[in-house]
Amino acid sequence: MSAFTQIDAGDWEKWVRDNDATVLDIREPNEWQLGTLPGAVLISQGDLVARIEEIPKDKPVLCVCRSGGRSANVAAFLAFNGYEAANMAGGMKALGMQN
Repeated sequence: MSAFTQIDAGDWEKWVRDNDATVLDIREPNEWQLGTLPGAVLISQGDLVARIEEIPKDKPVLCVCRSGGRSANVAAFLAFNGYEAANMAGGMKALGMQN
């Protein structure tokens, strides 16, 4: 597994601002309808390989999902592919935005 950073859910906004990072929401469309983080790019995990060129490589990427598991896998995949990647630990559940 490639190295990526774990970001506490409560610190996501500061980390994104301090790092001029892209927020990548990798949940499925029905999950996105429950709400997402401001400014997030929505690319579901299943579409990631086909749409990877849409993710800016010149700045860090914070990966987000429901509880942090899928986004950790995506962060590892991105890190392996040369991105500076981070995972929002606990995901949207940690922010109280999804059950």
